[in-house]
Amino acid sequence: MNKALILLLLLSASCYRVPDEIEPRVSFQLQDQHFQRLAGAFTPLSPEERSSDWGKEYIIARAFASELDLYRAVSTFKRAQILNFDNPTRKLEIQYDILLCYFLGKRYTDVVESFEKSNLAHVDKTFPAYHDLLLVLFESYRELKDTEKQAKIVELIEKSFPDTSEELRVSLAIREGDLPTIDFFASGFQSPSYLDNLVDCYSGQKKSVATAQCLNALIPGAGYLYIGQRKSALTAFLLNGLFIAAATQFFLHNHIAAGIITTGFEAGWYFGGIYGAGEEAKYYNERAYEKAASVVLNEYKLFPALMLNYAF
Repeated sequence: MNKALILLLLLSASCYRVPDEIEPRVSFQLQDQHFQRLAGAFTPLSPEERSSDWGKEYIIARAFASELDLYRAVSTFKRAQILNFDNPTRKLEIQYDILLCYFLGKRYTDVVESFEKSNLAHVDKTFPAYHDLLLVLFESYRELKDTEKQAKIVELIEKSFPDTSEELRVSLAIREGDLPTIDFFASGFQSPSYLDNLVDCYSGQKKSVATAQCLNALIPGAGYLYIGQRKSALTAFLLNGLFIAAATQFFLHNHIAAGIITTGFEAGWYFGGIYGAGEEAKYYNERAYEKAASVVLNEYKLFPALMLNYAF
């Protein structure tokens, strides 16, 4: 009897199985103090450039950008670009500054569109911000899920900046919650590293999706209680109990049709609760992982935006 009950519970949970893999969304929050500490990539304007119309606009634009007033910075950079008739080097620098503003504002489509309209596709390592340009393009193509162009940027980074390439691989593994890859990178350290600490921290907080579903199959609401959702647990328990009691009364009083309908409602709540408990456990794990991963990514500057060498 006990074996049959366990088998039934496992079957009920498996029919509504929720994948155990997490899909975290770890985002970067802009901090103006960090970017204000970074130097500009380009040579300062000469006195003649500073007194020109485009130079005045350029100075104002950089002031806006350094305060992360990105909307006004882009508008002013564009005015400087229009007014700059005869200096292709400075025009290229302005085009990059516009790209960087879009990137910091997480406007990845604008980054790509601006890049494709500019002359930046022809720059090489002699361009002062070449390293940062590749990072900006890598992250923008990744966010836009353009894997083909992202792969081309990865090749350029591997060729020119191998250390940055390694950091990006670690960054991607952390941001995507790729625990096997994180373990692989962690094995390259001789002593426990920040990667080991991340995995240990997450493992200590993680809830089992299968356990949440099995508990909810055994006692409706128990799966929610397992992940700390007391109100949801109580609601699930009471609703299932109400439908079971109502269906029982209908059958006892020979109201067969009403009993069948009520049983159907109960089945929906019951199996929906099993699936919901699994989803909530997965959601709980994702939030726990995101919190731990965010600390690591910020502390060790593994967000692409924090890998930039220059700002404004």
